[in-house]
Amino acid sequence: MITYKGCIYPWHCDHVGHMNVMWYVGKFDEATWNLFAGFGLTPSYLRRENRGMVAVEQHLTYKRELLAGDIIEVSSRVLEARDKSIKFAHEMRNGETGEVAALCELTGIHLDRATRKAVSFAPEVRAGLDRLIASPP
Repeated sequence: MITYKGCIYPWHCDHVGHMNVMWYVGKFDEATWNLFAGFGLTPSYLRRENRGMVAVEQHLTYKRELLAGDIIEVSSRVLEARDKSIKFAHEMRNGETGEVAALCELTGIHLDRATRKAVSFAPEVRAGLDRLIASPP
């Protein structure tokens, strides 16, 4: 599923001239929220139910440089869903060449914002996750 499209601006680049690592993380984070919304973990759900998501593990692999002016596309998929957690992956590609620029794999925990404890996904969110895993886009 395509979860982010954008471009690299000069202010994303470091002293070497390529996109700095902090921007990879930021763009993957934006893709994460689009992935979550795709199975029902929307901003309105999080506010209404006083829920949140926290990352507990993240692995990044850098494959190719991205330069100012490059366009990018991130595709995402759910790898595993448990009662209170989700493991998912992002793939960032150069939108012009199709080359993989970076990969990111994360584990997130669904929590109650008041108690700061992990809680089960709501039935409608879990159903959305199950549909996404069963029939990936």
